[in-house]
This record gives sequence, structure tokens and C-alpha cells, in this order.
Amino acid sequence: MSARRYYCPVEFAVDTIGGKWAVVILAHLKEGALRYGELRRLIPDITEKMLTQRLRELEAAGLVERTVESQAPLAVSYRLADETLRPVLEALYAWGQSRATQVGTKIEPATRR
Repeated sequence: MSARRYYCPVEFAVDTIGGKWAVVILAHLKEGALRYGELRRLIPDITEKMLTQRLRELEAAGLVERTVESQAPLAVSYRLADETLRPVLEALYAWGQSRATQVGTKIEPATRR
């Protein structure tokens, strides 16, 4: 990380994890390894360029691990590299689900395959 000064641990955490799409990607990866195409289907509103960019940033930050399987066709999968992030993501998921129910917002389930 840079020499930036932080005044709250949450400020540092949000700066590390990144914006909206990064957190959504991490939330899906908390369930296990996913291929690029699976992530695209689970996050239909993200562009391919944005997904690729965020995955690279998360990998560079040490939060996501990219695995290339040497088979034809080439298969690339992503998974959480830092397992200590899993309970944080699970809590955020549960809170979002509860809050959406409270305020009457419908969450549309995306399909994995």
C-alpha cells in the first residue's frame, strides 16, 4: 500500500477492497472458485472490461488468486486468496439481504451456469 494516512480501519479496508464491483466479485468468490464466464453470468451488469480490470486489481492486491489449468481449451479460475475475508463478506451479504427485505427491495438471483 502507499504512504497514505488512515484514521479509521474501515477507511483502510474500503480502500483495499475497492469499489462496488470489487466487493461484488469477492462476494461471489466467497462461495468458491469460479471461472471468468461464471462471474460474468453472476454479475450481468458488469462489462467484460470492468470485470477483467477488477480481477487484475484484486489479484495484484493479494485478495484473489488466479489459476490457469493447462487443458484445451485453456481454463482460468479465480478464488479468494485471503480466507480471512470470507466472514466479512458473509456478514455484508447477510446484512444486505436483511436490509433489502426491510425496505422492500427485490434481489434478482443470477444464475451460475
